[in-house]
Amino acid sequence: MASAQVTGTTVQRPHAGGGAGSRGRARDWAEIQERMLVPLYQAVHQRLEVGPATSLLGLGCRSGLALLLAAERGAQVAGLESEAELRELAEGRRLRVSDAEGVDRPGRPVARSAYSLVTVFEELAYVGEPARLVAEAAALTLQGGHVVLAGWGPPERCESAAVLDVARRRSGRIPACDPFALSAPGALEELCAGVGLRAAGSGRVSCPFAYPDLDSAVRGMLSTGLYEAAIEEWGPALVTKELEEALHPYVQRDASVRMANVFRYVVAEQPH
Repeated sequence: MASAQVTGTTVQRPHAGGGAGSRGRARDWAEIQERMLVPLYQAVHQRLEVGPATSLLGLGCRSGLALLLAAERGAQVAGLESEAELRELAEGRRLRVSDAEGVDRPGRPVARSAYSLVTVFEELAYVGEPARLVAEAAALTLQGGHVVLAGWGPPERCESAAVLDVARRRSGRIPACDPFALSAPGALEELCAGVGLRAAGSGRVSCPFAYPDLDSAVRGMLSTGLYEAAIEEWGPALVTKELEEALHPYVQRDASVRMANVFRYVVAEQPH
């Protein structure tokens, strides 16, 4: 998988390399998978008392559910998202989302140059140089404002780790993203310290992945974009078959699928 690159003020994911919009799976992300992270979004919003006094920028905001939840709390929200399909879905939620060059679809520049809160909820799993992305987030944060970085918790605490391992095993010649690359203790904090941000707290949040059936589980996991290298190498049929096999232990008696997972976030402050 090709590495994502920071372009302007956000991350540019290559079309072939992943992101929820790859190969037309953006709608599956918006309708199936994105809601699995609502506990994470809500925990961060509550901890930072997101409300009318908050100006919030979502880096790699995808189809914008986290922004929508913040807007419902009264925050002024904007997003940056490189994938056109995902931007269109976010705009369908009446959200202001710009492309990788910081220009929204009507051609107007992003309204603000700095925000009181910048969130990076999913994007760290896709970038080859996460420090560059965190530097971008810090540059867009007001003095005294906050940056939030999030990612998967320890693989031993995440039942989805075995399912995600299909992506690693089948990536072949194309390097696959490692969703657990920053799950070690202190890894996210080190990224923040490296760009001059000051640690201001952290937390772990239970985010179970629950689907009504196996088909929805497969579609949801594929929509994460983490399997694109495997699909490039082996094709969708084989990857889907292996995903179904990996998901089988988590199929419940009623045919639903449920996997317990933990996500971690850190809060860092932009010093005055």
